[in-house]
Amino acid sequence: MSDDNQTDEAARLEDLWAGDFGDAYVDRNADSYEHRRGFWESLLDEFPCHEALEIGCNVGGNLRWLASKIEPSNICGIDINEKSLRAMRERVPGAVAVSTPARQLPFRDRQFDLVFTMGVLIHQPEDSLPFVMDEMVRCSRKWVFCGEYFATQTEEVPYRDQSGALFRRDYGSLFSARFPTLSLVQSGFLGRDDGWDDVTWWIFERS
Repeated sequence: MSDDNQTDEAARLEDLWAGDFGDAYVDRNADSYEHRRGFWESLLDEFPCHEALEIGCNVGGNLRWLASKIEPSNICGIDINEKSLRAMRERVPGAVAVSTPARQLPFRDRQFDLVFTMGVLIHQPEDSLPFVMDEMVRCSRKWVFCGEYFATQTEEVPYRDQSGALFRRDYGSLFSARFPTLSLVQSGFLGRDDGWDDVTWWIFERS
């Protein structure tokens, strides 16, 4: 995407997450991934891939479990917070950590079998969300996955005294409407009883 497409609101939130606000998020969530192994290993058994990219990898808590199924050198995580990327490199040795905004990915078209988010699209403002989705699909060879907070209509949720920083949406419908070449293969829900934070997920196949 060109600089002309970059919005003031997206830039404001990127600066927020890159700074002390994002550092605090890293500290709060450093140990929140221990229960996720079963989900990721089961998903990759059903939808195998050799290269994976996570948009907004934080400390690498998801990628750590992908590394049990995928060669670490074929795993990449991007984030705009340097503290999170340092932690990711420690947790997933050999994986590639890249500092970049989600709406401007420095990767080739169809470079990865799987491109995914887990709790990242919820933090995209309305005007930059389509750019992030476009980049996810552009970089995917086969699978596009997102796990996010669901609502039938877009609704903003108050988030740590920040405006425009968290949105529930029907992300599955948004992907389907924007990308006719994607086919919804499966969806599911990860609830608090299972140790997740009421996350709805969708996985699409790119034709």
